[in-house]
Amino acid sequence: MKTARTIQEARELCRAHRARQARIGLVPTMGALHEGHLALVRAARGKADVVVVSIFVNPTQFGPNEDFAKYPRSFERDCELLEREGVDIVFAPSVDEMYSSENATWVKVQGLSERLCGKSRPGHFHGVATVVSKLFHIIEPDFAFFGQKDAAQVAIIRRMVRDLNLPVTIEVCPIVREADGLALSSRNAYLSPAERNSALVLYRSLQRAKTMFDAGERSSEKLISAAKKEFADEPSVRLDYFEIVDPDTLETQSVITQRTLAAVAAFVGTTRLIDNILLGP
Repeated sequence: MKTARTIQEARELCRAHRARQARIGLVPTMGALHEGHLALVRAARGKADVVVVSIFVNPTQFGPNEDFAKYPRSFERDCELLEREGVDIVFAPSVDEMYSSENATWVKVQGLSERLCGKSRPGHFHGVATVVSKLFHIIEPDFAFFGQKDAAQVAIIRRMVRDLNLPVTIEVCPIVREADGLALSSRNAYLSPAERNSALVLYRSLQRAKTMFDAGERSSEKLISAAKKEFADEPSVRLDYFEIVDPDTLETQSVITQRTLAAVAAFVGTTRLIDNILLGP
């Protein structure tokens, strides 16, 4: 496994593989890897000849009062995990390598970037779209792998790829959960034992909506109302949103007539967590 710290190094390594007609799969991460990330790596290994994993805690997707400074970083452990998975290249640039002090260009996916997490984290998805666009231009992957847990991010990146005619196929992998349903997240490391138990309310709220949907309920208002009741028994958890939206446009749906995304975000103590589930076929 080779590690590239500069854009030039990453480009040279990837172009050498491309010269022999190898298909490249990219897994963008911010490090602090868990089994969810490794599932993406395995999916990439199954589809591509060469697997590249980026490890970059992107400052432009954090707000001024968010957790950029304390975001978990475990580079040596991450590399050990990736080497065991047969990853070919780790791209781990510095902030200065990815952004100049005079950076004036940003990628904004109009409309979608202001929905779901974009409402409560203004500018977050501009930072996401910009750094992913940079990674696509540096690595030039044939495939890029993302987790369903970040469903809004997936919708935005898919739209960006379509609108900018980028030659990359977006592959979305299922959410990986603990045995009790908690979606894996690097931010779970912030949770105390009591908070981790309280965090299960996110999954319960989604399951409550799914149970009603499976029983025939198609009113989003009724599903959302029932889901929100789950939070009444968890006073330590502050709901940010529970919404039912089109998974591609992120527009709210009043009546479910096709495949739909139920998405939730909440603060467990000071830790913000997200989760979602797809309703329908």
